[in-house]
Amino acid sequence: MPVITRSDLQYEYSWTPVNGDNPKLTGKPDDVLLNRKEGYEVLAFLVHFCRSWNDADGKPLTRAHALKAERLIHLHLPSDVRSRMDVSEWLADNWESYT
Repeated sequence: MPVITRSDLQYEYSWTPVNGDNPKLTGKPDDVLLNRKEGYEVLAFLVHFCRSWNDADGKPLTRAHALKAERLIHLHLPSDVRSRMDVSEWLADNWESYT
């Protein structure tokens, strides 16, 4: 079971994919850029982020971590940070700066 689900998300998103951008048809979220307004992209990113990183004690990230990451993306992530890798790195670098 994923660490976070659609019903857990704290913000409003679009759930209507643009033509050619439907992960149900392509099998994965599009390209390397994260669209912060598309719910399925944010959700997939958060699940992947939580599976890829550990907390300070080396334990897997939890739903609470996923919700914090969502909040940081929504409220604090600079607009010029767009690639999934850059978003992950920004979260890791700035995690302790925000509650």
